[in-house]
Amino acid sequence: MDAVKKLGGVILSVLMLTIVAVTAVVFFFISLVLWAFTAPFDRNRKVLHRFTCYNLAFWAFIMPTWRIKVEGREKIRKDRVYVIIANHQSQLDIMMTALLFTHFKWISKAEILKVPVLGWQMALNRYILLRRGYVNSISKMMEDCENALVQGSSILLFPEGTRSEDGEIKPLKPGAFILAEKQKLSVLPVVIYGTLKALPKNSLMSLGVHQIRVKVLDEIPYDEHSKLSQEENLERARELMAKHLKLIEKRVELGLF
Repeated sequence: MDAVKKLGGVILSVLMLTIVAVTAVVFFFISLVLWAFTAPFDRNRKVLHRFTCYNLAFWAFIMPTWRIKVEGREKIRKDRVYVIIANHQSQLDIMMTALLFTHFKWISKAEILKVPVLGWQMALNRYILLRRGYVNSISKMMEDCENALVQGSSILLFPEGTRSEDGEIKPLKPGAFILAEKQKLSVLPVVIYGTLKALPKNSLMSLGVHQIRVKVLDEIPYDEHSKLSQEENLERARELMAKHLKLIEKRVELGLF
């Protein structure tokens, strides 16, 4: 029976990857049209980003074995610019943060530009790139983030720096709070649960049924985090996110979320 289930999961995963590959081309051409019409007056690419979020949401919700729920979207104030931080478990996390349906710039590895269609989509949106291995890559990324914030775009970072191997939230890197303090902005924590098992590292196969949750926490106001040291802010944010990750896990186990 286990072998049959695994075979079924592999077939489903291959089918879904095929659908993603075909529809990605269609979505890109729609994005290209939107870009052409909106670029002259929409410098932050808000319209294009919203379409990109719907694109990713389509892929997320057509997967029949993923049970996805989002909580706390109402906490995101549309008139605010945020530094958004999220824990990082899987390649799926970018897709899941799209379900926030608010405007922001993702920070992505520059290598993604080499991926056909997906890389082109990232370039159209002018998402922020991190070129690993280059001496000035971090400083350039921080400069691009600061420019985006000044121009009115929130940014979304995964401050652990890499995907967690076991799902536990690792120590956070300081970039998010440096930017938030410099621009006098609130930090908005987001907790993601379930993506580690839904799509494990170094795999494109999603086997079995998985509960995936995205929860927006209360923002950490500038007036609050500016009074603390960098180390205090990082540990406080990590503990807050870890606490809610555990609460989500318990609620999922009890069927409450």
